[in-house]
Amino acid sequence: MTSTVTDRAVAPRAVDAPRRGAGMRQSLALAGRSLTKTKRNPGMVLDALMLPVIFLLLFVYLFGGAVAGSSREYLQYLFPGILVLSTVLVGQTSTGLNIVLDMKKGVFDRFRSLPIERAAPLIGSVLGDAIRYVVACVALFALGYALGFRVETGVGQALAAVGVAIAFGFGLSWLTVWVAVLLRDENLVTTVAFLVPFPLVFGTNMVAPIDTMPGWLQTWAEINPVSHAIEACRALLLGGPAADAAVLTLLWGAGFLVVFGTLAVYAYRRRM
Repeated sequence: MTSTVTDRAVAPRAVDAPRRGAGMRQSLALAGRSLTKTKRNPGMVLDALMLPVIFLLLFVYLFGGAVAGSSREYLQYLFPGILVLSTVLVGQTSTGLNIVLDMKKGVFDRFRSLPIERAAPLIGSVLGDAIRYVVACVALFALGYALGFRVETGVGQALAAVGVAIAFGFGLSWLTVWVAVLLRDENLVTTVAFLVPFPLVFGTNMVAPIDTMPGWLQTWAEINPVSHAIEACRALLLGGPAADAAVLTLLWGAGFLVVFGTLAVYAYRRRM
């Protein structure tokens, strides 16, 4: 009798134990699905590469001589900003659009019928897009080195710069996820994802020092979170104090993740 009571008391814990962390395992499984989609459609990666590459070539060869006196010197200044730009653009354009397309195809309806966490499809989609961040960064470094860019610190600092840029882009990407869940229209999501990065990225010290800007733009550039990300990457790649800017960047990324991630999951649960 005692044995029966003990077994019944222990049984719920034995059943519940495997469920711990189930949401993360489900999200990782769905991230694998996203990676499979990317593997079968290389154009999704090319889309993430084209715009940063175009901006790098455009600014270096059109404005390098006027701004820095030579394209080589301007490339050293510009490259960290383009690195941040690449992660911001990848997160804002691809993630939200893929979620909308999956919703329209009924993929998320099938997810809803499965015994998984409601937020797992969203988290899996964003995690799966991380491969695009990595590919974009690798391609930019390859192009940058071909053009003459050189890391002036070390391999560890360069990897840290990539990590800071990816972490910031990952957090900011949840803004587009939230917009995608709310609007569910690929044209509107593409428009928002394309317009949002411009005041964030170009109202910074990416292409020119802040002290050369008008007063009102200096104020915006100094409080702009992308400015902190660029400063952190520039210090990590070229030398200088990076700790404060890196911490601010990671805090901004975490803030975007918490705020827009919560809003996206809440909207998804209500509408699904």
